[in-house]
Amino acid sequence: ALGEEACDKFLMNLLYLLSDREFGWRDPELPEVIQMLQHQFPSVQSNAAAYLQHLCFGDNKIKAEIRRQGGIQLLVDLLDHRMTEVHRSACGALRNLVYGKANDDNKIALKNCGGIPALVRLLRKTTDLEIRELVTGVLWNLSSCDALKMPIIQDALAVLTNAVIIPHSGWENSPLQDDHKIQLHSSQVLRNATGCLRNVSSAGEEARRRMRECDGLTDALLYVIQSALGSSEIDSKTVENCVCILRNLSYRLAAETSQGQQMGTDELDGLLCGDANGKDAESSGCWGKKKKKKKSQDQWDGVGPLPDCAEPPKGIQMLWHPSIVKPYLTLLSECSNPDTLEGAAGALQNLAAGSWKWSVYIRAAVRKEKGLPILVELLRIDNDRVVCAVATALRNMALDVRNKELIGKYAMRDLVHRLPGANNSNSSASKAMSDDTVTAICCTLHEVITKNMENAKALRDAGGIEKLVGISKSKGDKYVLQITLHLFNLSSSYY
Repeated sequence: ALGEEACDKFLMNLLYLLSDREFGWRDPELPEVIQMLQHQFPSVQSNAAAYLQHLCFGDNKIKAEIRRQGGIQLLVDLLDHRMTEVHRSACGALRNLVYGKANDDNKIALKNCGGIPALVRLLRKTTDLEIRELVTGVLWNLSSCDALKMPIIQDALAVLTNAVIIPHSGWENSPLQDDHKIQLHSSQVLRNATGCLRNVSSAGEEARRRMRECDGLTDALLYVIQSALGSSEIDSKTVENCVCILRNLSYRLAAETSQGQQMGTDELDGLLCGDANGKDAESSGCWGKKKKKKKSQDQWDGVGPLPDCAEPPKGIQMLWHPSIVKPYLTLLSECSNPDTLEGAAGALQNLAAGSWKWSVYIRAAVRKEKGLPILVELLRIDNDRVVCAVATALRNMALDVRNKELIGKYAMRDLVHRLPGANNSNSSASKAMSDDTVTAICCTLHEVITKNMENAKALRDAGGIEKLVGISKSKGDKYVLQITLHLFNLSSSYY
């Protein structure tokens, strides 16, 4: 009988010769390779897994056949093997087997074999950097399958946060150090883990709730972003992943968090000294004039220091605290990665939506940090999705009466220019603009001119009416309602 070392050499030579057609040898049969995963020698198991990794690279038919012949179950079993080399080869094969949307059946098969808990166990116990990269790579690939997003959150969120994201972010070792900033985004493990959580953060309300409540996650993600500001790493995939996670976690904060649900109608009505339109006069109702409520100590004048912002935010509070505005704006002004730009604009869009008091503060903070010109500048970028996110963010910013005046004064021509029609009908940017982006700009224009005669005039002077009419004719019924609202506001404002 051959010893283990001799058997290892023999197998490697055999696999090499069998795969070399020039020498007239046959290719190894797939069942033979899969059977070797159960061999008594770890080196044979490792080499068989490595050979499967090679066979299935870029070949979806082979991947499906490996699943049908039980290879995924055997590879998952190897994740609990005692030998590091076996772990490495098994993870490499699994990563290839579950790569791509076309292989969702393989991903579900891995989950049904207990693969997610097995990957988490291995990630928790191994100190081998390459294996950690492979494990997080498998989880990232799995996370693109909608059916696996919640299982990944249930089984892997805590370990990914505590064993990868927090230690690799450097958050617990602050203040920032230059050597850490250099090493931070070269971490493939951190890139994979944030990529996985980026995917699963889109799984719905329960997924968002669990991630918001995961201790240290928000802090670490923000720390990654802040450490990248002012460096070449600002365009990295890791920063992109972090921003997109935070964007998703910022969605529907007022409705989905206890802090948002605690605010009552009276608190909302009394938050600002002026009414919704910023007028100091008494408002009229169907029963006559209503007297304006007297200013209380809890009310905010919309100009002075923001209330409730004295204490540094922690954990989930960091998602909505006005201090988050500055890093988002820095990303928007310095970053060139369009996905990061879209994510940062989308986060501000989410935070500025609605009448929650923190949304009011966010809208004011964007103005105070001179963020409106940054957003307006991005309307000129040649990227449809960025323009769509920026336009919607401006629409929400315009819920603030001071922002509305500034947007109408300084952004109207840019908004109108991005609409297809008359003056720029031949521009490639207009031709490439999606229906979603055109709709977003129309919604922004609608908000900006509502109850503001000066902005309505600015829309007219910028040629907006002609473009809106042209869109309604060329697009058919799709935009009729939105265009009608625009024209109604125009007519009620100054005709």
